[in-house]
Amino acid sequence: MEIERKLLKKGSLGKLFEKITASGRRILAPVQDGENIFFKEVCSPEEVAKDYIQTTLSAKSAVFPACEKLFEYKFEGREVKIEDRDLNFKPTVIFGLRPCDARSFSALNAVFSWDYQDELFKKRLERTAVIGLSCGKADEYCFCTSVGGGPGDSQGSDILLTQIGSGDYLAEVITEKGKELVAISPELFEPAGDQDKEKYLAKLPKQFELKALSEKLPGLFNNTELWIEQSLRCLGCGACAFVCPACVCFDIQDEAKRDGGVRLRCWDSCGFSLFTLHTSGHNPREVQNQRWRQRVMHKFSYFNDRLGVIGCVGCGRCSRICPADMNLLEHLKAIAEAGK
Repeated sequence: MEIERKLLKKGSLGKLFEKITASGRRILAPVQDGENIFFKEVCSPEEVAKDYIQTTLSAKSAVFPACEKLFEYKFEGREVKIEDRDLNFKPTVIFGLRPCDARSFSALNAVFSWDYQDELFKKRLERTAVIGLSCGKADEYCFCTSVGGGPGDSQGSDILLTQIGSGDYLAEVITEKGKELVAISPELFEPAGDQDKEKYLAKLPKQFELKALSEKLPGLFNNTELWIEQSLRCLGCGACAFVCPACVCFDIQDEAKRDGGVRLRCWDSCGFSLFTLHTSGHNPREVQNQRWRQRVMHKFSYFNDRLGVIGCVGCGRCSRICPADMNLLEHLKAIAEAGK
């Protein structure tokens, strides 16, 4: 559909939140929690964090929880009774999602709708609408423009808000889900006029050429010296994977009890030494440089080759959170320069 431009007064946010909540939807928004900012359920814009560059964690768990029950099973004599999950998830509006995080839903959807349709993910995504918020500033870790995004990119948002000079919001209504949200309270949305959102967006020049990087990576697979140098500080802690909005690795575990049990799906990381450990004891990625290589190759080469999307949105969380101060952007720039 054609994008519709509207104006949402800053003072109208409270009424919009009320109408959304009254419609039976829950609202997830960034909330200050000490030094961190997490997505939590809110009822009022007064609860929403102010003046933040990026949340500590993305909103990925709204559609792909960190740990979730797939089903329960019970033993009844010699029979096993399976109790499937209830797929009637509550409709959700994610408010204040940055454009990079909104784009990550495309990467998640590409994986969970590829060779197998994941019903849990699919149902959650169907019942989720995104009111994105453009970035008026960035920090040294942000590189969304280098991976195809931007501070005002609309991909993945149903409505994208850009705060303009008056403090009001230019609202771009992008999808049918966005139109449904506007229809809840149409009187709050006014004609936008000729507002130019670009002057209110962060200026973020490209740091490398993505196409050239992706094409170069296969030829660097056996460049052991490069991968060792880049991974020397890597602790294999997995923090980068758990804050990443586009990481999709998971593990399946059965927790058994005497009369049955539950099957769980929980996030995992290719940076863990156990990730590829076979029952035989063999590990095809037995050292950390091989695991670091896998992370980079998967996100910037394999993902693109197989699914047509990049497994990174340039949010910078992995670099902000790394206890060893590894900076993904600097590593990617070094890879782009390798062999020149």
